[in-house]
Amino acid sequence: MAPKRNNIIPNAHFHKDWQTRVRTWFNQPARKERRRQNRVAKALACTPRPASGLLRPIVRCPTLRYNKKVRLGYGFTLQELKAVGIGRREARTIGIAVDYRRTNRSHESLQQNVQRLKEYKSKLILFPKKLNAPKKGDSSADEMKLATQVRGVVLPVKQLVRREKARAVTDDEKKFEVYKYLRRVRADKRLKGAREKKAREAAEDGGIGAGKRLKGAREKKAREAAEDGGIGAGRR
Repeated sequence: MAPKRNNIIPNAHFHKDWQTRVRTWFNQPARKERRRQNRVAKALACTPRPASGLLRPIVRCPTLRYNKKVRLGYGFTLQELKAVGIGRREARTIGIAVDYRRTNRSHESLQQNVQRLKEYKSKLILFPKKLNAPKKGDSSADEMKLATQVRGVVLPVKQLVRREKARAVTDDEKKFEVYKYLRRVRADKRLKGAREKKAREAAEDGGIGAGKRLKGAREKKAREAAEDGGIGAGRR
């Protein structure tokens, strides 16, 4: 295997009969066949449930660099399940993954996964535990005949890429400084609490708190200059 990344350059001094310890990959075709057989056995064992497992939500990738992309997450939030009318205990019994830790931070993500759950429920065929005594919500005999096992991912993610046509760049776009704008927006969000606190303190002081503090600093500076004979402040 070729060396990768910023690690020590391999300079191995071979001893101990290294010719008999060379790693080989002659078992690779057999491993491939064994993996295929395991997949088939798993699909047969969980029939008629989906072979790939539970239904997963659509989430955004973390960090500023990757959050433009969407992928499958771990499980649906309690808020998303509540919007569809599915209990958290019931969800696992009908093939829906639940994540107690994740929270919805935007209305768009909530609605997207709610719509995903509704689509899943519309296509879901529930087999009764006892065929002679079906319960409320179970599928009929005619619907069960139409059931087929999903071999791939349940409701796979579709990456939506909007392609824009080529056009001339406007003068406003040339003047717009994107990097400075993004830095300013992030700074405004970070300093929002401190600025509100400062404005609140100024309002409590009658709107002149900052002016009083500035006046006091000037008086202190003038007093120190007078004590030093009028030249101390200049020297400092």
